[in-house]
Amino acid sequence: MTHEVIRFVDKGGDVKVGVREQGETTAHLLAVENLAQLFTLEKSALLSTINKALESASVTDVVRLLPPVDDLTEVWAAGVTYKRSRAAREEESDQPDVYSRVYEAARPELFFKSVAWRVVGTGEPIGVRSDSAINAPEPEIALVCNAHGEIVGVTICNDVSSRSIEGENPLYLPQAKIYSGSCALGPGFVPIDQISDIYDLEISVAVKRDGEIIWEGATSTREMHRRFEELVDYLFLHMSFPGGVILSTGTGLVPSMEFNLTTDDEVTVGITNIGTLVNKVRSANRKDFVWLRPNADRLM
Repeated sequence: MTHEVIRFVDKGGDVKVGVREQGETTAHLLAVENLAQLFTLEKSALLSTINKALESASVTDVVRLLPPVDDLTEVWAAGVTYKRSRAAREEESDQPDVYSRVYEAARPELFFKSVAWRVVGTGEPIGVRSDSAINAPEPEIALVCNAHGEIVGVTICNDVSSRSIEGENPLYLPQAKIYSGSCALGPGFVPIDQISDIYDLEISVAVKRDGEIIWEGATSTREMHRRFEELVDYLFLHMSFPGGVILSTGTGLVPSMEFNLTTDDEVTVGITNIGTLVNKVRSANRKDFVWLRPNADRLM
């Protein structure tokens, strides 16, 4: 069975970092204070730390999962890495040539997505902007990278986006991508030594409204236009990440322009052997996300 590294709240209300077999309600504690500290280790030492924890006989109850990112670890994202993404961006934009050019260019599109404390985990709500007419989930595989620029794990990201805002002008990308509830990660991350072929993973999505599926789809990492290592190399080219970084790699699943996420929709993103990320939709206004703060006691 695949094991995963998780960040969670224990019975005493404390935040812990552990490793568990997927789906288990208990975890073995890792010998680190937080995930960012784990990401300071080189790949071989990091994987060894995880595997040694699994050998421990002591386990701790997992009361509530938290997103697998903390402290100074940032979340970044790549865009237009699948043919479907290029077509969708061209469809929504008044300047479609921008997306055709970046798809074929040597340099990828990379952008900042979230600081750690603004990320939501599985079971927590994602947000949609009231000033955007078209909002959409973006199911993506996300690379967990240590401070040394090595890919050490894989997780799931929902890069929630305001399509109409970005489509109006590409310079509005930060507003379309960075706001309360726009970044979901989890449920944990699977160490890279647990992945037999990172280019053969199925990514699926389903959106339910009033209990009925209103949009679903599936793709594979085989459809990626770029290599994962290439994206990481560009991200680290003139940037340091002392607490590691999570890089979401773009989506190959985009609904038609008629689709719009609305309050109370439920979005489920799954990746083969990685897990399932489930989030309900809320308005992204400040009062509905006042609970989203750095402390473990954040309540929805």
